[in-house]
This record gives sequence, C-alpha cells and structure tokens, in this order.
Amino acid sequence: MKKINIAYWVITAIFGAFMLFSAIPDILLVPEAVTMVTGLGYPKYIIPFLGVAKALGVVAILIPNFNRIKEWAYAGLFFDLIGAAYSIISKEGFQPQITFMVLPIAFLFLSHYLWHQTKKTV
Repeated sequence: MKKINIAYWVITAIFGAFMLFSAIPDILLVPEAVTMVTGLGYPKYIIPFLGVAKALGVVAILIPNFNRIKEWAYAGLFFDLIGAAYSIISKEGFQPQITFMVLPIAFLFLSHYLWHQTKKTV
C-alpha cells in the first residue's frame, strides 16, 4: 500500500505541476499563450477561463477526499488535453511534436488509476 501511495503522489505532483505551469500563462494572458490560442481560432476571452479551470482542477486532484469533485477534475483536465491536441492537429495537421501530448495524458490516466488503487487499500 505504501508503494502505491508514494507512486500516486509522485505521479500526481508531476502531472499537477505540468498542468499548473500551463495554466499560469493563460491566467496572466502572456502574449505567447494568447498568440498560440488565438492562432488556433479561439477568442482571447476564453484563455483566462481555461487557465483558471485548469488551476482549479489541479487543486481538486491534490486535495484528499472530495472524491466526486476529484473525478470531475480528472475529466475536465482530460478534455482540456484532448481538446488541445485535437485543435492543434485540426489546424496544423499532424506534426511529430504533438506526440508530446501523450506524456501528460499518460500521467493523467496513471494518476487516476493509482488514486483508485489507494482508495481500495484503505
């Protein structure tokens, strides 16, 4: 049980850091984030909303308990990652760099799986 718990927190912390570091430029409307998102055809006003939603999702997956909120947070972060990958592929076609998106998605699924494993052992 201890190994699963440690693995869960390490994977979740790495995934949470990745998502938080991608949310901060959106919240602050950093010019590079604005250029990237508007270049995909999305309006500028959606950028801070997505950033705050990602940050709240990270908080939700890091706080113990609150199981229903945590499930919704995992779902929201999944839709954010898949939506970003789909938008990039739709706009620019498949580029080898998009395969990088597999890593955070894998961490999301691994974190979710390990979270359920930690609940079984308690």
